[in-house]
Amino acid sequence: MDRPPSQRDIEVIRWQIGRYPRGVVAIARDCPHGYPQVTVNYPLIKGNGFEVFPTLFWLTCPYLVREVGKLEARGMVKELEERLARDAELLSEYLEAHEEYRRERISLLSPEDREFLKEVGAWDSVETGIAGLRNRSRIKCLHAQLAHYLARGTNPIGRIVAGLLPSLHCPDRLCDRALVSRGFTREEPAK
Repeated sequence: MDRPPSQRDIEVIRWQIGRYPRGVVAIARDCPHGYPQVTVNYPLIKGNGFEVFPTLFWLTCPYLVREVGKLEARGMVKELEERLARDAELLSEYLEAHEEYRRERISLLSPEDREFLKEVGAWDSVETGIAGLRNRSRIKCLHAQLAHYLARGTNPIGRIVAGLLPSLHCPDRLCDRALVSRGFTREEPAK
């Protein structure tokens, strides 16, 4: 179940992704060590102009990001796209995951933001699937696929990726060491 992000979560995510996180509305999944692994992100970021954020679920865990990157480097995106082309049942399940993702992303938008996107001609940007994909028989990013699976349990490509990983959390509490070096304790942010 999603939970609101705390200030500590934001600081952890900041370290995990190497920049201040934008648009985080919830933590979808924590690792067994108590740190965010997957965030839920608001689909629209306004400021100087606007940005439609195509990634509803963001994989923040540095260990998982690294391990999934290894799979991508080995050509796993292409292998899984070929598998989708051969396996009608897998493709059907994947298309439903895209639709679920699209519906959830749109459901987060306020009525005002929905109207804004329609007025500026950007509504089609939130009508996309996982990681902003328009061609839903393609796979853009295994990180986004795994994040969706870890958050909701329904993404078949993410499920396959999870099965290929040595673990779904780091064995060495990587975030503990990083936060202590930044003045945080495991439980509370530093004052």
